Amino acid sequence: MQELKRTERNSLIITTEELNPFGNTETLADSAKALLAQQKQTWKFLRTNYESLYSVEVKSFDFPNFEIKVQFNPGRIKSSTAKVDTASIKARKCFLCVENLPKEQRGILYSDKYLILANPYPIFKNHFTIPSLIHEPQFIEPHLDDFLNLSKQLGKYFTVFYNGPKAGASAPDHFHFQAGEKDFIPLYKDISELKTENFRKIIDGKNFAVYKTQNYLRNILLIESAEEKIAKEIISKTISTLREFSEDDEPMLNILAFYEADEWKVAVIPRQKHRPDYYFREDDSQILFSPAAVDLGGVCITPRKEDFHKMTKDILIDSFKQVTFPDEKFEKVIEILTGL
Repeated sequence: MQELKRTERNSLIITTEELNPFGNTETLADSAKALLAQQKQTWKFLRTNYESLYSVEVKSFDFPNFEIKVQFNPGRIKSSTAKVDTASIKARKCFLCVENLPKEQRGILYSDKYLILANPYPIFKNHFTIPSLIHEPQFIEPHLDDFLNLSKQLGKYFTVFYNGPKAGASAPDHFHFQAGEKDFIPLYKDISELKTENFRKIIDGKNFAVYKTQNYLRNILLIESAEEKIAKEIISKTISTLREFSEDDEPMLNILAFYEADEWKVAVIPRQKHRPDYYFREDDSQILFSPAAVDLGGVCITPRKEDFHKMTKDILIDSFKQVTFPDEKFEKVIEILTGL
């Protein structure tokens, strides 16, 4: 673990005593809310960006048994257009490294390995970035224990999610999770209701179950378990299986974890592409839509007003089809997972 210098620790890490005036600190989830309240008071840039959320525009597209929302959020332009090629990353300072954080930014030290930080470019009314103290690549498997523990401790209010290095992460060179209100994401409601029209159980194991989506625009695997060890094993097996269809060490994916009623519900979304073709067009049909976990969870972010108005149901369907795993490959993954 990279040790913070004493002066950095004193100025950056916020204590429970400092958070107490800003709200309940009984749980980590409560402390995170208090942190955001403190940051709004002391960091004007962040406060202004959160206030702007009240004026975002939203429209919805209805599908059988579910909906997809589209949000016009100009504050996300930096993330949506982030250059993630190797040359661009080498040419800029890492904005998640401790020494490069804004002087106003403070965070909660978690497990002596991560910082819980208020995200200054929010999608959610409570939005957090949770980077490693170490500058290490975005690669989920060594961090699965932390991912599940963190989702449990923040599960009172939040989902914890992960964007792969080629699947929406704007800092693929620095490992991080994110967190935001779970009830903001339509996928959470759909998972909670487990509608039979959209979810089919494919594995009914001892102390766990695995579902696949159907007629849902996105091929998603849902893992349910009350046991952390089992949940980790099934996630690892899923990643290992997806690796058979990838040339990269980590297959393209997004993961969202919801924890409630003493159980994890983990959605693994396999990917085949970072951005749809619309993103790269050079005429009036261009749409800067760069889907990551939140978008595939049912809230699609468009950072320009013209993109918000251009987005139609057909374009949304086509964009999801381009970036997510195709049916044929998805069924092969299921065959491997179920041992058929």
